[in-house]
Amino acid sequence: MKSILIRGGRVVDPSSGVDADRDVLLKDGRVAAVDAPGKLNASTKQEAAEIVDAQGLVVAPGLVDIHVHLREPGQGYKETITSGTAAAAAGGFTAVCAMPNTVPVNDSPETTRWMQSPERGAQIRVFPIAAATRGSMGEALTEYGALKAAGAVGVTDDGKPILGEAIMRQTLAAAARAGLPVIQHAEDTRMTAGCSMNAGALAFRLGLRGMPVEAESSLVERDIRLLAEMKNGRAHLHVAHLSTAKALEAVKSARRNGLHVTCEVAPHHFVLNEEAVAEYNTHAKMNPPLRSEADREAMLEGIIEGAVDSIATDHAPHAAHEKEQEFERAPNGITGLETALGLTMAVLHGKHKLPLSRIISLLSTQPAAVLNLKGRGSLAVGSFADVVIFDPKKQWTFHASASKSKSKNTPFDGWTMLGAVSVTISEGRIVYSG
Repeated sequence: MKSILIRGGRVVDPSSGVDADRDVLLKDGRVAAVDAPGKLNASTKQEAAEIVDAQGLVVAPGLVDIHVHLREPGQGYKETITSGTAAAAAGGFTAVCAMPNTVPVNDSPETTRWMQSPERGAQIRVFPIAAATRGSMGEALTEYGALKAAGAVGVTDDGKPILGEAIMRQTLAAAARAGLPVIQHAEDTRMTAGCSMNAGALAFRLGLRGMPVEAESSLVERDIRLLAEMKNGRAHLHVAHLSTAKALEAVKSARRNGLHVTCEVAPHHFVLNEEAVAEYNTHAKMNPPLRSEADREAMLEGIIEGAVDSIATDHAPHAAHEKEQEFERAPNGITGLETALGLTMAVLHGKHKLPLSRIISLLSTQPAAVLNLKGRGSLAVGSFADVVIFDPKKQWTFHASASKSKSKNTPFDGWTMLGAVSVTISEGRIVYSG
C-alpha cells in the first residue's frame, strides 16, 4: 500500500480539536503524521508515493453513516454492496453501517460475515448491524455475542419496531451484556397501519391516511421507561431517524436523567417538510414520513443545540418500477449517500452558520462514537487513514442520473448544494476522486 501525503489543506478534526492548515501523511492504512505545512521532514516526504494537493480545501476524517440499506443479500436489483459503497465514497463516506432488513434478514453470524467478505466488492468499510430478533419478527432474540464476534456493531429490527415490552426488555438486557447498542425504529405500527404520510391537514386534503407523531414519540417514551427500569449503566438505546419534536423532547429528558440514549436525524427530516409530497411525489415518500414545518424546525434546533448525536442518511434505494406507482403502494425510502454532505453544508453551515467542526463532528466523529467504531471519525495519529477532502465553498448541482447508486429515488434531483467532495480515502486507498 503506497503512502499518501496530503499537503496544504485546512485540517478540521473535532476528535483532536484541530482546525488549522496542516499536512497529513497516510502510511500502511493509518494516519502516520499531522504537522504544520512544510514541517514534515524530508525523509517523511520521500516516503509518500503520492502527493495530494489540498490547497483551499478542507481535510477531514472520513464521514461515517450509521444507517444505510445496501439491499444485499437478496435485493441486488435495488442496490449492491459494490454500488452502494461506491455512492458512499462519492459522498465522502469511508464507513457505513448496514441495516439487517435484507433477504434473508441478517440474523446470523454467517450472513454478517458474508456482508463483509471481499467478494462483495465494497469500496469502503461496511459494518453490519444485525437483527435484534430472529427474522426481525419481534419474538426470539438472536445470538448477540456471536453476532458481535462476526463483526456486528449493533442490533435492530429496523423497518419493524420491537413492539412487545417483554421482548424489548430482554433485547436491552442482552445487548448490554454483549456491549452492543439497541437501535430502535420508533413506530407504533398499531397507529400507522395503512398510513403513507404524516397526519395533518395536508393528508386530509390529499385523501391519504396519516401517521400521527405519537406513533413515534410513544414508542421512544416506552423504550426510555424500560431503560430506566433496568438501572443498567451499560444499556444503550439509540433512536433511529428521529423526526418529531415530541420524541426529541423525550430523548433530551432521558439524558437529563442520566440514561444512555442517543439519536440520529436524517438530512431529509431537517431539509424538507410534508409539503414535498403535495403532488403525490413518491420520491418524497419515506418512513418516518416528512413531518410538519414545526417538526422540521425542531430537528434543526436539536442539531444546532447539540441534542442530536449524529446525522445519518437512512439511504434506502428502490428500483424505478417500485416508485412509479400509486403513492400508497410505493415503498418508503430515498437515496441519500451522495447528497448528505451537500445538504448539511448548504443548510446547517451556509444558512445557519454552524461551524465546519460541528458539521464534521455530526457526520463523522460523533456517529463513530455512537457505535464505538474505534479508529474512525478521527485524524489523530494511529487512526485509520479514512479521509474526505472537499471544497467548502463550491456550489454544485446533484443529478440523480449521474448517481453511482443503482437507484435514483431522491427528491433532491437538480438541487444546488454546497461543499463538493474532491477526494475520498478509505484505509489509505483513494476510492473516489471528483
